[in-house]
Amino acid sequence: MIDYKIEAAKAALPFIKTGQIVGLGAGTTVSHLVDMVRQNENLATGVVFTSSSFKTTAYLQQSGLKVQSPSLLKKIDIYFDGCDQFDEGLNALKSGGGIHTTEKILASMAADFILIGDEGKFVSKLDATYPLVLEILPEALQMVLGRLSFEFPGAAIKLRISTQKDGAVISDNGNLLADVHFAELPELEKLNVQIKMIPGVVEHSLFYRIATKAIIAGKSGVKVITLNS
Repeated sequence: MIDYKIEAAKAALPFIKTGQIVGLGAGTTVSHLVDMVRQNENLATGVVFTSSSFKTTAYLQQSGLKVQSPSLLKKIDIYFDGCDQFDEGLNALKSGGGIHTTEKILASMAADFILIGDEGKFVSKLDATYPLVLEILPEALQMVLGRLSFEFPGAAIKLRISTQKDGAVISDNGNLLADVHFAELPELEKLNVQIKMIPGVVEHSLFYRIATKAIIAGKSGVKVITLNS
């Protein structure tokens, strides 16, 4: 049985060139890509990596690859990341890991932001299958929740609670995370701005018009989608 995530990683590898600074997100496809870079001597010694993910950063270090902290960089050449769902306009929703703030920073720093994964992530239009995740300053929590309930009365809002300890899940930045489940996803451009205008919201997990390409693998092979192609 073909592993489409491996096929997507294979298709992503040629985009990486020696001398580049390459950003990586999280997930299985990214891990496969790291393995392939490690096996390529020129790339393994000639590329500097940075990551939005603690796990990916640790894996890069374990693999003997060069790693730089995002805080020390002004720009990167290319950023690869997966998502839960993306559409024909390469708008994406990322909800699982709760690290979307750093992911979006790296995506915005990159000359090229490429989504990678299997064809199951691709839809003609984003829908409400996955929640919109918000990173929220702790002192603003009740105000933000109140504003969300007022502005999106049909949405179900749930603070992420840890299953490993008593209390809320804390983001890498020391903030809280909340999942907003919509009955129907609002218009993307309006949603992108409306959520950001709520004081106390650090960032949300809708990546609106940031990606430049997508590499998807499926039964019909590998396809590279370019924005406006």
